[in-house]
Amino acid sequence: MQSNKQGQLYVSLTSPYARKVRIAAIEKQVPFEMIVEVPWNEGTMITNINPLGKVPVWILANGKALFDSRVIVEYLDGVSTTGNLMPVDLLERIEVKRWEALAEGVMDAALVIFAERKKRPIELQYPNWIARQFGKIHRGLKTLSDELSDREFYFGDKLSIADIAVASALGYIGLRFNDDFNWQQEYPVLAEHYRRLMQRHSFKSTVPIV
Repeated sequence: MQSNKQGQLYVSLTSPYARKVRIAAIEKQVPFEMIVEVPWNEGTMITNINPLGKVPVWILANGKALFDSRVIVEYLDGVSTTGNLMPVDLLERIEVKRWEALAEGVMDAALVIFAERKKRPIELQYPNWIARQFGKIHRGLKTLSDELSDREFYFGDKLSIADIAVASALGYIGLRFNDDFNWQQEYPVLAEHYRRLMQRHSFKSTVPIV
C-alpha cells in the first residue's frame, strides 16, 4: 500500500454500496487504493476478508477489515475533518441515517430483482417476488421524493450521506432497469436532485459501469 493512502477499498464497479463509500471518501478527501473484486466471480478473494462475501470492504492500515457501507462511512466521517456527512446532534443524525437506510432498502430490493432475473433460469423466476421488490422501490422513491420536496439537499444546506445514498440507489436503478423503469420520468424531483449531484466530481467519477 502506498504511504499516502489511508486504506484499501475493495469494490465492484456496479455496486451501489461501494459507490456510496467511494463518493464519501472523495468528499471527505480520504485517500485510498481501490481494488476491483467481483464477489460473484469464482475464486473471489472477498470471502477471505469479509465473511459475508460482499463489497465494499475497507482495509485499515493495521489490516483490520471494515465491512458494510454504513460502518465504513461512519469511519470516513470520523477520520477526516473535511466536511461532515452526518450531523453531531443525535436527532439530526438519526434523521439523516433514516434517509440513508431508506435508500439502502431501495438498493437491496433492486439487487434482489437483478439476482432473480439474471442469476436464475427464467422458468424458476418468481414474478410475484419481483413485483414485491418493485413495490419497495416505488414506495421508497416516492417517500424520498416527497421528503426532499423543493430543497437542494436532504439535510440543511450541504451534502450529507443521505444525498450520497439516494444518488447511489438511483444510479444503480438506472444501470439495471433502464429498459423497463424510467425513474427520471416517474420521480422528477429525484431526477433533478441527481442531475445537480452529478455536477460534483465525486459523483461523476463513480458512475456504475458493467
